[in-house]
Amino acid sequence: MKAYVIYEGEILDPQRYENYREAAAPNIASAGGRYVVRGGNPEALEGEPPTRRTVILEFQSRQAALDWYHSDSYQEIRTLREDCARATIYVVDEVE
Repeated sequence: MKAYVIYEGEILDPQRYENYREAAAPNIASAGGRYVVRGGNPEALEGEPPTRRTVILEFQSRQAALDWYHSDSYQEIRTLREDCARATIYVVDEVE
């Protein structure tokens, strides 16, 4: 069953965040992940539109998503984001 990593982030330093984005994209791909949503221009259908950046990644399984996130290679890349963005990141399973 596929799983999705949801990232909701507030970018504090766009220049430094770009370094994170450039490093994260090939790392995600090498782990079998793919971008489903990457930013975009949200339009609220009800309530207020989100003010945070939304990214959705698709992996073949929850375990693949967890393996990617906890990998040494991603944890090293993650340090690029630590002081330039605040994030909430979680994984959810595909609906059967």
